[in-house]
Amino acid sequence: QVQLVESGGGLVQAGDSLRLSCVGSIQTSGGRRFSGYAVGWFRQAPGKEREFVASISWGGATRYYAESVEGRFFISRDHDKNTVYLQMNSLKPEDTAVYYCAADEKYSVQPGDSAMNYWGKGTLVTISS
Repeated sequence: QVQLVESGGGLVQAGDSLRLSCVGSIQTSGGRRFSGYAVGWFRQAPGKEREFVASISWGGATRYYAESVEGRFFISRDHDKNTVYLQMNSLKPEDTAVYYCAADEKYSVQPGDSAMNYWGKGTLVTISS
């Protein structure tokens, strides 16, 4: 069992930056460490379906991004802190959404794949124009 807690959301203006954090804690002893889980960021805007944003594999070697955020958002992970970050630059009003962190035992998360075993409760990001 993995518990995920997101933070870093808030209200900013278009063009600003935010960094989201996702801290993972393992609830069962003897299992794999958080570094052994693929982690993805997803978002859901009001009235829209949840969509893939970015993902990072075990160890951080493989990363994927949605086309809408490519070149603006960057995903990384700090194994010592059991944390995955989403650096969001050049934010646009259409980036407004609740951002969720999710983890799974598979190696990586392909764009469009939302079959994740563990989900956080989300953090709200609001971009004003």
